[in-house]
Amino acid sequence: MRLRSQVKFVDERVKRAYYSLEKGDAAERELFKWLTRAFSDLEGNAFCGIQIQKRLIPKSYLKKYGVDNLWKYDLPKGWRLLYSVRGNEIIVISIILEWLSHKEYERRLGY
Repeated sequence: MRLRSQVKFVDERVKRAYYSLEKGDAAERELFKWLTRAFSDLEGNAFCGIQIQKRLIPKSYLKKYGVDNLWKYDLPKGWRLLYSVRGNEIIVISIILEWLSHKEYERRLGY
């Protein structure tokens, strides 16, 4: 199923971190470009990522963000974008939680 969405950041800290990548070193600017592309993909289809099993959602996400679903979008070089999908009949929002390296992702989800 394809469902358009609006991309929002979970908080200002994540939003600032994203925009600071644009002014960083070459690796950070590259990550900024990947994330920008991912956000565009999410706007076109909120379900373009891979859904994470509910039992694997980190307790910190449940407590801090109150998410009841978690999705993973694979970025180049092993980076992962984690987001949650919320919506009603009028609008669907893809909420960006964080992005992390593959190693950090495995630790966060307990693999």
